Amino acid sequence: MARFRKRKVVPFRSAGELDAMAAAGAIVGAALVAVREAAKPGVSTLELDEVAETVIREAGGVPSFKGYHGFPGSICSSVNDVVVHGIPSAGKILAPGDLVSIDCGAILDGWHGDSAWSFGVGELSRADAELSEATRLSLESGIAAMVPGNKLNDVSRAIEAGTRAAEKRFNRRFGIVDGYGGHGIGREMHMDPFLPNEDTPGRGKEALVVGSTLAIEPMLTLGGGDTTVLDDEWTVVTDDGTRAAHWEHTVAVTDDGPRILTLRPQ
Repeated sequence: MARFRKRKVVPFRSAGELDAMAAAGAIVGAALVAVREAAKPGVSTLELDEVAETVIREAGGVPSFKGYHGFPGSICSSVNDVVVHGIPSAGKILAPGDLVSIDCGAILDGWHGDSAWSFGVGELSRADAELSEATRLSLESGIAAMVPGNKLNDVSRAIEAGTRAAEKRFNRRFGIVDGYGGHGIGREMHMDPFLPNEDTPGRGKEALVVGSTLAIEPMLTLGGGDTTVLDDEWTVVTDDGTRAAHWEHTVAVTDDGPRILTLRPQ
């Protein structure tokens, strides 16, 4: 008798569960918008953290980052050459021209939302603005691949293709940060499978089905993709000192196309 192997799929949620995740994601979106509005020259990243935590808790949510493996903040505040996992600090004061990446998560009724974006404090340099836009476009490409019948690596391939298209558009090379990427999400913030930000032939064969949910998060630099974790065991910086950008949404597969679960208020 032939033996049939069960098809591996990216974990999926019901329509009601996706609505619950979208409610958590809406809190994240509101927190990110509030943080961006507060991000002025002279403001510390700890003050931004307090803004985010206030928004999350007043909406009935819980900051999912705070206390996660000992992380002290409600946001990751990563400035300039910090790629991800920057710890909010009273001593980190924003200055004009800084490129800021804010990653934020919230739990509501046991469901997680996770999202990030990059923006400037005042006006960014042309290079930094193009870096952030390239990262956003890479995210959009990955989101567009969240359709039934695709596989996990189709999303990775799409993210990388978005980066390469941005390179042509801006006539500039971008480094894809090595070893970091997206992930499954639901009742926990970080779940399998891991989602690389570039094509990984022969891997990522898990199928996308209706309800499959991923946090998609490209991270690009103006230089290379190599990074180092600082002595605080959290902060990830570029080895070459170039600036980095980070964009992320929690996204679900539906019959009507990709559904962003971490929408931000306009």
